[in-house]
Amino acid sequence: MRRIGALSELDGPFLLLAGDQSSFMTGAVIPVDGGHLVTGL
Repeated sequence: MRRIGALSELDGPFLLLAGDQSSFMTGAVIPVDGGHLVTGL
């Protein structure tokens, strides 16, 4: 995406992890990096 992320873009992942929807998740890594990890592919 070639831009700096906005703080408000973390709302979704934070709400997921803080809510009941993630009650069955364990040991998950959720990268919120705008696709930075896959730019070399």
